[in-house]
Amino acid sequence: MHEVNWQSVIPRFPQFDQAIDTYSTLAPLPAGSLQPRLTNSIERLLHDSHFPRMLVVTAPDIFDYFTLIKQMVSGAAESDTPIVVADHFDEKQLFGAVYHDSRDVTSSRIVHGLIHQANNGLLIVSLRSLISHFGVWSRLKSVLSKGKVSWTAAKNDNYCELPEPEDVSVRVIIVGDRADVAELESSEPELFSGLSAYTEYEQDIQLDSDNVTEYLQTIKGFQQHFGLKELEPEAIRRVMQAGARFTEEQERMPLCPLWYQSLLTEADFQSPSESISKNSVDKAIQQKSYRESYLPLRAVDDIHKGQVFIDTQGEHIGQINGLTVIEMPGHPVAYGEPARISCVVHFGDGDVSDVERKADLAGNIHAKGMMIMQAFVSAALDLDEALPFSASIVFEQSYCEVDGDSASLAELCALVSALSLQPINQSIAVTGAVDQFGRIQAVGGINEKIEGFYQVCLNKGLTGEQGVILPRTNLSALCLNQDIANAMKEGKFHIWAVEHVNETFPIICGLPFERTNNENITEENITDDSSETLLERIAARIDAFHNGEQRHMSLIARMRQWLKFH
Repeated sequence: MHEVNWQSVIPRFPQFDQAIDTYSTLAPLPAGSLQPRLTNSIERLLHDSHFPRMLVVTAPDIFDYFTLIKQMVSGAAESDTPIVVADHFDEKQLFGAVYHDSRDVTSSRIVHGLIHQANNGLLIVSLRSLISHFGVWSRLKSVLSKGKVSWTAAKNDNYCELPEPEDVSVRVIIVGDRADVAELESSEPELFSGLSAYTEYEQDIQLDSDNVTEYLQTIKGFQQHFGLKELEPEAIRRVMQAGARFTEEQERMPLCPLWYQSLLTEADFQSPSESISKNSVDKAIQQKSYRESYLPLRAVDDIHKGQVFIDTQGEHIGQINGLTVIEMPGHPVAYGEPARISCVVHFGDGDVSDVERKADLAGNIHAKGMMIMQAFVSAALDLDEALPFSASIVFEQSYCEVDGDSASLAELCALVSALSLQPINQSIAVTGAVDQFGRIQAVGGINEKIEGFYQVCLNKGLTGEQGVILPRTNLSALCLNQDIANAMKEGKFHIWAVEHVNETFPIICGLPFERTNNENITEENITDDSSETLLERIAARIDAFHNGEQRHMSLIARMRQWLKFH
């Protein structure tokens, strides 16, 4: 376990300083420059006779991506190669049709389609339009295999003589998102077994010293494509920080053109000078956050008014502040919000009841996390017989479905607290997934979770004791706002990174979970409560139950016992 310093929660990119400082001298590059797999696939589609005549590309089904792919094709094809984009079409528009001439019943009129326009070239097709029109996919396969387009009448109720099929030689790129590609593959199992090749438009890139210059040139390409002002070096660093937050990894940058368009055009609008400064990018990010902040601020307000109960001070047995990410339908971004997770125990058969699951308010991944957590506790207790206590774990004041395993560490802490009767520090919130060996695993939405809890603490009053426990493997995803970094610098807020549950309990409970291997365990060296472990407290409670000491017996139980002997 170690406490995270304030400098590491916002990426600084010192290893790329030299390249960033030369940004103004760099030549722009198109977005396709950072798409080696897609570029290679397009080149083979155009020039390799053994390559399938169709290429499926996973990318957002948006016109901007069609434009980028068309640019990449233009760079790889001969100058006179026809390249046609079919982003929205029906069957007649794609394949053409024969129309009846109303003035002469013996004649008809041929209207060529987009596939004829792409003859001896390449056709870029929207997968969503392709699968939304019945029969188009079958005809497209037939055209590619036979090299001929059969004619059909534009209207079935009018007779007209159909000409002979027309020869075409065309190669096709089909563009669609992953869900649409999965739908096509389910209806066409042989799709990637010779019928078509596959690749995708990569949405991010891992930056290193070899590709950082090319990445910066791509940013300049976006800047010039959108007709924006020049970015200053500090503005580039701020854009890269926003990119790291978007990808949830400090050295991984997005490649989505729409993301850059949204951020850079807003920064250009906020810039009063001839160039875009860091302050302009900051304002762009703040304005976007302000526009989207209604629901998150309402959530904080509900907690402040006590309508949602969240403690950020004091101690409670079996209660802990977990961290959640709220994804509200109709709201463009997810936001973080703390959730009170509680656990109560009573005499029983060792069953740990997941209230969310029983109420059909939890998904399968959450159920899996709960079962893994229970397995770890059972293995750690190493009992010869069933645990004589049953437990009930619930997300308090939660009225929508909970899913994911990121709360399993918090649920484990609540369960151990309730079993050991050791209170949990409410100043600290916890997130992390647990495996069956007690290792803490990474979770998603870490920045939103931390900022959500910080806002609640700030609203209730920072005490200097508040903070968040997170998986150590999530450190590379940190990209928090400057307010939290400043609070950490002043010692008003803390972040602890842990690798194992053993590192978590001393922070939130003040006691270790179990003895480490290098400690000598004897009854003589356990002299007071402060030297106990949580497992020892649980074992003592179980022993007291079995030996009848301090065992509470209800009035009804005592009456039943009296009747049994009388």
